[in-house]
Amino acid sequence: MIKPELEFVYEAGGDLGAPKPIGKTMDGTRRIIPINEGGYVKGPKISGKLMGSSADWQLTRHDGVTVADALYAIETDDGAIIQIRNRGLRHGPPDVMARLAAGEEVDPAEYYFRTVPEFIAPEGPYDWMNKSIFICSGARYEFGIKLWVWRVT
Repeated sequence: MIKPELEFVYEAGGDLGAPKPIGKTMDGTRRIIPINEGGYVKGPKISGKLMGSSADWQLTRHDGVTVADALYAIETDDGAIIQIRNRGLRHGPPDVMARLAAGEEVDPAEYYFRTVPEFIAPEGPYDWMNKSIFICSGARYEFGIKLWVWRVT
């Protein structure tokens, strides 16, 4: 058996716009969360900023689990543009999720927020991002988000 290890890649943080509700649908409640321009990306192998004009298309299922499906991009400090599709789940005890929804600062250890980012990087120094699996843990704040990304080795 080969046990995978994790290699830290970067921390990202940024501001989010006001949610745009779509409403109740057959599979749950849907909304769009705009990702604003100017967030940061900082890590040992990559640094830059989050590009705007992006969004997280969220579904909150009937069981209370929020399914994230974000599409955005990083502009690295050396000018590369890297596309990201980041899909995952956020859930926790009802009282914790209610505090989070009310805009309270909640310790991310109190809820589950994990995603699987997929990168499309151009040929060159970031091509390694096209050749690995990544996982991410996150924290949601009233007007922002933080993400920590690791490469599965």
